[in-house]
Amino acid sequence: MSIGILYERSETDEMGIKLTAEELGINLVYIPFRKVAVRLDKDGYSVRSKGKNYSKIIEAVTVVLNRAQSKNRRFLAANILEAFGKNVINPSSVEYVCYSKLRTLLHFWKGGIKTPRTVYVPCDSHEPRADGGEIRNEEEIADLMQQELGNGSIVVKPDAGTHGKNVRLARERNDLLTILGETEPSIINPVGVLAQKLVQKWFYDLRIIVTKESGKTPYCYPTALARAGFKEFRTNTFLGNMVFDVKLPPHIMNVAVQCSKTIGKNSKAWLLAFDAMIDIGEDKISDDEYIKAEFEKLEHSFDSVKKVKSDRTKKRNFSSWNKRLEKAFQNYKSQEAYGNIKKIIEESMERNKHNILFHEANACPEFWEQTRLVAGINLAVPLLKCAQSVIESDYGE
Repeated sequence: MSIGILYERSETDEMGIKLTAEELGINLVYIPFRKVAVRLDKDGYSVRSKGKNYSKIIEAVTVVLNRAQSKNRRFLAANILEAFGKNVINPSSVEYVCYSKLRTLLHFWKGGIKTPRTVYVPCDSHEPRADGGEIRNEEEIADLMQQELGNGSIVVKPDAGTHGKNVRLARERNDLLTILGETEPSIINPVGVLAQKLVQKWFYDLRIIVTKESGKTPYCYPTALARAGFKEFRTNTFLGNMVFDVKLPPHIMNVAVQCSKTIGKNSKAWLLAFDAMIDIGEDKISDDEYIKAEFEKLEHSFDSVKKVKSDRTKKRNFSSWNKRLEKAFQNYKSQEAYGNIKKIIEESMERNKHNILFHEANACPEFWEQTRLVAGINLAVPLLKCAQSVIESDYGE
């Protein structure tokens, strides 16, 4: 029984998974999912590129690691592979929920998990009329949002967006009307508008990893990735914010496990990354100016990390690039200012652990660079263990 890895193009995560598989003595079978033709007819199916037929390769595979980066392609890939009788990590039922922020929040809410106050208005801001004119709905949508979220700051989000893209903050009504007027239906925001009351999360949020092998209970890693900075209200690392490894209070770990159960449900195995914020209000345990000064001390070492990460030679000589990245992160984490900020975040989490709010789930988290080298979690290992556990539970190998 073999394990396949499906992806659109090989990035550092996929190269890292293949490297880890080699170290563990696991042979991974490559399955492309971009420039291929998937054929279905009375004779069965085929998956072919212009130069190669992958049908027999897929037939021999038992479990597939689904690493397509596009949410749409990943969801379709899971559906196709499952129709072909393959086990997929993560399965299509998990991908379906994680695809949409609203669906994720509905599962959390139904499971009794605290989330940010959210409102969804299933109406587009402007709609075409039959006579060629246009109906403008910004005022009514704004009225509905402020009716439910109040007149304070409101965050407007695309339902299927990633990396903080098009997440915008309205501090007053005029801001809200402008943002709504510029919101259009798209692949990351199919219909309507999703918004949340701004959470007073201070300067950081959390990326928490939970994995489940077949036949075992879900496991939350005790170390999380804190994305932190004062650049703006979004602390996503894709926007240049710094990262820190932080030890999670047991309460937060327990809630994260519950989050995974609401999404994984009856699936055999899964690996999920949850994004969470702590609503600390005014309970700041340190002065902002002191923390900003500590961030400034880290800028040089973190710039060195970013420089290595952006080096385009990484695909040509992955091993050499990987060693340089590890060295750059080690230098960054060794700074005294790193330890000072890490301590503040951990103390803040402990004091406000019951104010944790989960707001998003990621079914295909990036990990080889930051999660592995900061939080110390190489997600390739649990991914491969999840695949092996499915083979063992289904075939007794």
